[in-house]
Amino acid sequence: MRKAKPKKRYILPDPKFQDTLVTKFVNYLMVDGKKSLAYGIFYDAIDIVNEKTGENGLEVWKKALNNVMPSVEVKSRRVGGATFQVPMEVRPERKTSLGIKWLISYSRSRNEKTMVERLANEIVAASKGEGAAIKKKDDTHRMAEANKAFSHFRF
Repeated sequence: MRKAKPKKRYILPDPKFQDTLVTKFVNYLMVDGKKSLAYGIFYDAIDIVNEKTGENGLEVWKKALNNVMPSVEVKSRRVGGATFQVPMEVRPERKTSLGIKWLISYSRSRNEKTMVERLANEIVAASKGEGAAIKKKDDTHRMAEANKAFSHFRF
């Protein structure tokens, strides 16, 4: 049996937009504990998104994040010696964390000069329904669709 579930840690809203989701995003963006640098990157990226789209940068970011969040994924399940990829619905909390991780990791792998530009361009692309993070979500959904036959192994 596993140990008791750890207590939920509640994060404080960010200073500029008063949004806890922004703080969560910045915490994933942060490297080596440099939170102020991560905030700087995020806010500058939002400003660039503002200029590029002419819309509210935060709204575009939220739209991009919603576009990237997966609704189903596959989990490995062993049944009698064989391992099946069983499609499962994604919990809301995991949805957001997966979306954030994908958005950040695929912006890091882009080839613009600064992280601010990379993040801004990935946000714009994701809000339009294109870009590497959206492709990852589509691949995940396609994988779940292909393995729909094993959905009766769900536990």
